Amino acid sequence: MPLPLRSDITLMRNSLMAKNTIFAAFLLGVAFFATLAPVQTATAMTAEQYFEDGNRLFRDDLYWAALLRYRQAADDGLDSALLHYNSGIAHYRAGQHMRSRESLQRALQDPTLRVATQYNLGLNAYAAGDTQEALRWFRIVRDQGENEKLQTFAVVAIARIRAAQAKPDEFDSRLADREQKRAFADLELRARVSFGSDDNVFRSPDQPYVDFSDPAQPLVTPVPKSGVFMPLRLSAKYKINSLPFEGFYAAYRLAGRYYQDKDLENANEYLHEASFGSEYSRTEGTRKREVNSAFTVAQHDEVYYDPDDGGNRIFGGLNIDDRMNYLRYGPQLSLRQAYERLAIGARFKGQLWNYEKTGVVPEYDHEYFLVNAFGQYRFTKTSLFRVTAEYYSRRFGDRPAYDLDGQQRIGNPTIRYDYLSLGLRARQRITDSMWFGWDVERTERTDQYVGYNDYTRDSFRFDFHWAPGARFDLELRAIYRLYDYPNALAFHNAFTGPKTQEAADASIVGTFRLTEHLSLVGEASYRETVSNDTRIQYERYQYLLGVRWNR
Repeated sequence: MPLPLRSDITLMRNSLMAKNTIFAAFLLGVAFFATLAPVQTATAMTAEQYFEDGNRLFRDDLYWAALLRYRQAADDGLDSALLHYNSGIAHYRAGQHMRSRESLQRALQDPTLRVATQYNLGLNAYAAGDTQEALRWFRIVRDQGENEKLQTFAVVAIARIRAAQAKPDEFDSRLADREQKRAFADLELRARVSFGSDDNVFRSPDQPYVDFSDPAQPLVTPVPKSGVFMPLRLSAKYKINSLPFEGFYAAYRLAGRYYQDKDLENANEYLHEASFGSEYSRTEGTRKREVNSAFTVAQHDEVYYDPDDGGNRIFGGLNIDDRMNYLRYGPQLSLRQAYERLAIGARFKGQLWNYEKTGVVPEYDHEYFLVNAFGQYRFTKTSLFRVTAEYYSRRFGDRPAYDLDGQQRIGNPTIRYDYLSLGLRARQRITDSMWFGWDVERTERTDQYVGYNDYTRDSFRFDFHWAPGARFDLELRAIYRLYDYPNALAFHNAFTGPKTQEAADASIVGTFRLTEHLSLVGEASYRETVSNDTRIQYERYQYLLGVRWNR
């Protein structure tokens, strides 16, 4: 049997005994809130009521009685990860370490309980005298990145257990020092590198068409090109927690894709983004308040290529490849207030987008403003509904607006597009490891000159997530968008009639966690745009395999 530890590990075990109740009440759900209700007779109680009464008995330190209620709840058909978790903690308190281990292992499948369950398995193993088993669970908690508080507890537990055996090794000492420093500063790192194939690199139309936007109306035969590419994503965030509930941070993000074939390098693009701001987060009981503010600067580079063949664009004898490069910057603010069931929030953003000057065509420079508000209600622990309203505007400084005949005439006011959208979202959890959801959104764009580019867009989205094991996640997503243009013309030519457009996107992503920080990611995606303006009609398949690292 291990020697009793009377310093930090004893305090930690004692605090966790209280914390186990807190996990069951606050971190793991609202199970304990129902314990304020009067006790009902056994003959009239449902499985849920048995469970609630067991929670009440647990809080009164009547662990054997609580276990009886949990057993009655299970006999009446209740089978949830939270029931197994609470049963495991009650068995632990009652000194039944084998049964505690069995119950806690059944709770491991729930991602929201996994880290707390692993930590309690370590405590239970230590109490049972199996030091190596305890160390194994504590190391798993130490190496995860989801719960920093339990990560710190695990580091201290490992150090104390090793202190009882021998001098702590250098690695555990360094990690313990690092976790202590995280109380003041924190560093987050994420990276994803993939290798993939793209069957339509330049989004070329899938059939020959007559270009009615050209006065000569030539027949164009697109040449779709395929190739391999490397998507890259990298982000770093350093946060200084200088105040009890507020921290200040600096962050950097890189996103890009790089094609291997020299003939495809016009499709390369990348984005560098730096942001500086503060984060405020405070939880009081079931109420949580969050305020995030930042100033963001980003540089985006891509080639303004011809989608028919991926070649360079020439206008007036000059190369205008750099037309789509831009620098954007501006402040943003988000607010969120959450209660036990209700959450509300808002988001604000103002940016200047400064595009590369070409000298021969109008620039895309514009101001961007966004206001977003949402309200969310959680009907049960497994279902929620959200309503979102959003307004945003793009106000260009150089591009002349379109007349109703599709022409951009010099002297016209500059373009201003205002967007107003309303979205509905629903999410439903089927099991502890499976959920699905849908989104419906309507967006109306108003062209503030004569309404030529007005449109109404209806979007429908479906999401499905399944985690069949502790290491594997599967995500499915499908989006369909339908545009209605009351005034715009295909090819900006009255001969072709009103413009039509619809688009569909679908993707499937599988993630396998190799370690707590390293994952293998596979992805397949499909996109299709259909329009009578054949210049923008295309199909595209992409397949990716890569690794993702989070710290």
